[in-house]
Amino acid sequence: MHFIPRPRRAKKISFNQVNRRTGHRIKYLKVDADTGEEVPNEDIVKAYELDKEAFMEVSKEELEEVALESTRTIEIDEFVEKSEIDPRYLIRPYYLRPDGKVGHDVHCPTMP
Repeated sequence: MHFIPRPRRAKKISFNQVNRRTGHRIKYLKVDADTGEEVPNEDIVKAYELDKEAFMEVSKEELEEVALESTRTIEIDEFVEKSEIDPRYLIRPYYLRPDGKVGHDVHCPTMP
């Protein structure tokens, strides 16, 4: 059997996990760690672990208050004159990216 993705407008292709033997999709149930009972989505909240088995619920509003303004943009503070750049850096393009998560997904265009 060959997998041929159906065409989509988005550039990302998503995959499902399936049982190799049966071909059925795999489901992930959200269950209470102690009781083993399934928990409906409306009863699931985000919480910070204070201590083993002790959690503090964090609301969506609280998370929005502490969220970073953006993790996908950078600010350019200034440019330099071409004469200030060592000529050896003009032979081949170099790309600078910020450290950390912001710079992780930086895309550098192909130079002609």
